[in-house]
Amino acid sequence: MFHVKQPEGSDFDVVVVGGGHAGTEAAHAAARLGARTALVTLKADAIGTMSCNPAIGGLGKGHLVREVDAMDGVMGRAADAAGIQFRLLNRSKGPAVQGPRTQADRRLYREAVQAMTRACAGLTVIEGEAADLILEGGRAAGLRLADGSAIRARAVVLTTGTFLNGVIHVGDRSRPGGRLGEPPSKALADRLYGLGLPMGRLKTGTPPRLDGRTIAWDRLEMQPGDEDPVMLSFLSEGPVVPQIACGITRTNSVTHAIIRDNLHRSAMYGGHIAGVGPRYCPSIEDKVVRFADKDSHQVFLEPEGLDDDTVYPNGISTSLPAEVQEAYVRSIAGLERAVITQPGYAIEYDYVDPRALTPALALKALPGLFLAGQINGTTGYEEAAAQGLVAGLNAAREAKGEGPVEFSRATSYIGVMIDDLVSRGVSEPYRMFTSRAEFRLSLRADNADQRLTPAAREWGLVGEARWAAFAAKMEALEAARSDLRARRFTARRLHAAGLNLAPDGETRDGLGVLALADAGWEHLAALDPTLVLPAPWVQAQLRREAQYAQYLDRQARDAEALKREEARRLPPDLDYAAIPGLSFELRQKLERLRPATLRHAAQIDGMTPAALLLLAARLKAREAA
Repeated sequence: MFHVKQPEGSDFDVVVVGGGHAGTEAAHAAARLGARTALVTLKADAIGTMSCNPAIGGLGKGHLVREVDAMDGVMGRAADAAGIQFRLLNRSKGPAVQGPRTQADRRLYREAVQAMTRACAGLTVIEGEAADLILEGGRAAGLRLADGSAIRARAVVLTTGTFLNGVIHVGDRSRPGGRLGEPPSKALADRLYGLGLPMGRLKTGTPPRLDGRTIAWDRLEMQPGDEDPVMLSFLSEGPVVPQIACGITRTNSVTHAIIRDNLHRSAMYGGHIAGVGPRYCPSIEDKVVRFADKDSHQVFLEPEGLDDDTVYPNGISTSLPAEVQEAYVRSIAGLERAVITQPGYAIEYDYVDPRALTPALALKALPGLFLAGQINGTTGYEEAAAQGLVAGLNAAREAKGEGPVEFSRATSYIGVMIDDLVSRGVSEPYRMFTSRAEFRLSLRADNADQRLTPAAREWGLVGEARWAAFAAKMEALEAARSDLRARRFTARRLHAAGLNLAPDGETRDGLGVLALADAGWEHLAALDPTLVLPAPWVQAQLRREAQYAQYLDRQARDAEALKREEARRLPPDLDYAAIPGLSFELRQKLERLRPATLRHAAQIDGMTPAALLLLAARLKAREAA
């Protein structure tokens, strides 16, 4: 339930700061584990707000949403409840790199998240500003709010987004802000600096918002959603609200000339911003400068809701002055009379170097404190939600006196992301891409539940409804697999059916037939009229499995080798100074970063094979002692 103010001295198992995507998932995950959980936010009615683009999922990001959903998270279900256009990106490519995405109605998404939050047993929402940490016995023991009241807890999760010392920039004008219209979190930032944590500045930005009634839609190319929508949640069967199309237009030479002539007035190029922005999602100023040879850039016009005239022009984020934004927007085809309802802006904020964290997203220097989302140097709703779930899960386990859960990059994109963060740190806001995953053939969006739901059930994250749905799905898949394994087809018969296979080859079962590049269920049905075709989703899943089988076997062996390497843990009290042969520089880095495993140590800049052998030898000596 929502509370305006919590009584002095309230006790919880877990307290979460921030009601964004990371905070929501953290609070729900902790509560699902049975922890008495408090979610502290400035405004309860802002929980679930989509601060930037009105979309969930995409390439790499869709995998994260599916993994969060597989563990009974919030984001996938809320996105499907609010989805007004569904598209499977990279549909023409292999399943491993396809990403489900939905354009969402902002209001419906926020309402869906808040409804699930109100219904979440064991979760209390408290309105207030987190101003300080309560420290006792060298560990985090709760929060103190700006009004002086205390909230005690056995574990604390910070998900501050862009609010830590947030500064909003429009041209040469700057003002404090966590997002437009909301104050930054300065007191909490000061406390983190006071702990001596390694911190830095990053930046992100948004485009101007447009009044859709002033756009010449009839002159634009329109992009509808998919005819066969792919949902974000494994529990969803299809869209529940009306579907819309998005518009597409492009910048042009006039647009670029306006921007070039005013670069000196941009907050970024005018020297007003020190933080590093996301290289893969550049502002329109960056695009014009970095891609000077291009005479146009695509702009997607994304409606923000079914009953909202606001349009999000994806592709032209900026920190130019408002009057320059109006000039370059109106130079774009279809936007000649567009009215800007909110100027675009850049926002600069503090983050903590994620190498200061354990793989459980716990702060090494302060037990009981967990960090998730943009405070760890990431960007994006999906990356934040995935971290939030991990932090909330581990905070609840910490409160219960249980050991941490760590995600492997061999079995999840969540594991890839966290391993990247805690091992390598960030030099710019981190975004998930499928190319970051070595085992992406097996880490597909379609099998996220098969990879993670059983483990999440053991941890206590998965409720009865999802477990029943998962069990029914697995039963249907196994029944179809068993049926295919029992059917035999000679190579001569397959060749005669027109399949690209030598007639003197080996006899295959049904799965072996589906593994052929030019084979499909229609061939199996023609070859064996007794075959009863399973549901279309079962057909699609088993054909993917069959065609990837030979590659997956090799990846499985590689993944097992990685797991064995991950299992070789480096003790937190290991005295690196006492290991002869290590360079002074490596000793310093190892002492500072305290890698959790040998593989984490291998990713430290400057680490050599000889140094890894020394670490492995010291581990063996300790184990033998």
